[in-house]
Amino acid sequence: MIKVGIIGLGAIGQRLIPLFLNHPEIKIVAICDSLNERLNEIANQLENVHTFTNHKEMLSDSELDLVYVTVPPKFHHTVVSDVIDKGINVLCEKPLANSTEEALSLYHQAKEKGILHAMNFPLNYNGGSKTFAALIKDGYVGKLRRIELKMHFPNWPRPWQQNEWVATKEQGGYVLEVGVHFIQQIQKIFGDMKVIHKNIQYPEDPKASEIGIIANLELSDKTPILINGLSQIAGIEEIKFTAYGTEGTLSLVNWADVEGAKIGDPIQKIETDDSLKDSLINNVVKALKGEEAIIIDFAKGYEAQVVLEALRGEQ
Repeated sequence: MIKVGIIGLGAIGQRLIPLFLNHPEIKIVAICDSLNERLNEIANQLENVHTFTNHKEMLSDSELDLVYVTVPPKFHHTVVSDVIDKGINVLCEKPLANSTEEALSLYHQAKEKGILHAMNFPLNYNGGSKTFAALIKDGYVGKLRRIELKMHFPNWPRPWQQNEWVATKEQGGYVLEVGVHFIQQIQKIFGDMKVIHKNIQYPEDPKASEIGIIANLELSDKTPILINGLSQIAGIEEIKFTAYGTEGTLSLVNWADVEGAKIGDPIQKIETDDSLKDSLINNVVKALKGEEAIIIDFAKGYEAQVVLEALRGEQ
């Protein structure tokens, strides 16, 4: 049985708990959060779990095979470093850290320790995004002409995402929270990229995260990438990741839906290939058992962080 500890029990941290619970080879044995009320609430949903408000105490007093770290980004480096120091395998939420320097440090630490280091980038496992990637690989759009990422939010943070950090410039904003998923996907599907130019709009509050971004990036072969982000606007939330090519257009819409068409035809929904659907937790278990698995490790996390910080950095 793989004994799992969780550090951080916010909305994102809670999202993986059912997946851990449903895996026959995993048992959650310890949880940690700074808020006692939330800690007790989650503990009541679990069976024979030890609770901690200090992550160092959890790491010292618990027998653990894997720790899932889902604290706010500015605490990633400290907490993950402590997990690595104990020689415990680690699964970290995105982004890897709160700067490129911190991300590189975590990668070097984990590599030196020889532990499993994995990240939660769910687009690598869901049926829609994997169908998108498979169609691109099969040449659906022909020769790639342009990539576009649209991120529009009526409100940021979203109603379910209200906390003290997700709306801050320091460690929040939708470029970080949402954009990094697609940065990682572009790198995986299309290869390396770099930021050429960006224009970021901020509200009057100097501590608040962006309300608009237009950014131009390019792949190593000079294929252009356009990022178009807006928040505090009319309408509904829309996240659309599109590849335009010489033979067609293909989009991943709102994380899971695929649509596209060949040139000359109207855009229409494309059925996802559910046989491609996979599970992060299944792959983590496979990796821990020494089996072949799809793992986005800290090296890939660092590569995504480089682009993320180039987008988030001051003008």
